[in-house]
Amino acid sequence: MLTARRRRRALGAPLCLLAALVLSACGTAGARRGGEIKVVATTTQLGDVVRQVAGRAAQVTQILQPNSDPHTYEPRPGDVEASAGAQVVFLSGNGLDGWMAKVLSEAGGNPDVVTLADFDVDRVRAATGGGADPHWWHDPRNVEAAIPAIRDALTRANPRAKALYAANADAYLAKLRTLDAGIARCLATVPRAQRKLVTDHDAFGYFARRYGIAIVGAVIPSQTTEAEPSAGAVARLVATIRRESVAAVFPETSVSPKLARAIARETGASASYTLYGDTLGPAGSPGATYLTMERANADAMVRGFTGGRRGCAIAGISR
Repeated sequence: MLTARRRRRALGAPLCLLAALVLSACGTAGARRGGEIKVVATTTQLGDVVRQVAGRAAQVTQILQPNSDPHTYEPRPGDVEASAGAQVVFLSGNGLDGWMAKVLSEAGGNPDVVTLADFDVDRVRAATGGGADPHWWHDPRNVEAAIPAIRDALTRANPRAKALYAANADAYLAKLRTLDAGIARCLATVPRAQRKLVTDHDAFGYFARRYGIAIVGAVIPSQTTEAEPSAGAVARLVATIRRESVAAVFPETSVSPKLARAIARETGASASYTLYGDTLGPAGSPGATYLTMERANADAMVRGFTGGRRGCAIAGISR
């Protein structure tokens, strides 16, 4: 028979072991498996790019889903829950995801908030109103400039993964430079007089400036899809397309293509080639990642400008 004191001693070891195991499990969950941190990115492009740098050392939650329009997005209660407890939050900026301020206010906490439009290498302003163009990622050099900011923010939150973040950032920078050079080569094969761009809305200013494309107009003559074209604006665009002998009108994946296609029919232009303007496409689509999205955009433009006689293939860009 064990005395009460001996029974307490006998039970003490397993109880201590159990407590140690529980504390160990709690510590693992708090740090997240593999030293992960909780990170939030607002847009599809940011979600993809941040994951490339973070690798296995972060749990990245992306607010917007493929083919969703960031200009018209209404935050959901789940966005607040997903943002609660985040150590780092990446915003696109320039008014594109201003709705995230309310989400962060309701989520509480004190995350490191990084706005990646702030690293725009051109600091280009819109032609009207002096506002900043929110579509900064369509120049790969701007994404290159944002990568060190992503790496450093992740490192501040999780210093133990510094080497991993640095290696991932360097590898992705190399891919961005391959993309940029490849798009430039593709567009250079098209005579400058044929590089005339008409899109659903004014989302490709950065792309056009980078690769020597003339923007003729847009179905929605605004940098946001919340605007609506007037009958007069559509008539003027039709006249401009005819006068400039524009070969193609490019619908966008996140905007209804009906008006773009109607304008194309009226002017004799093609509307067969679609662009990714504000969002990535779903998994398995040509625009599922940032790199393949921009490759797909370059391919669509080259085909549209040349009547389908030529495309754009960029070696070394697989995802």
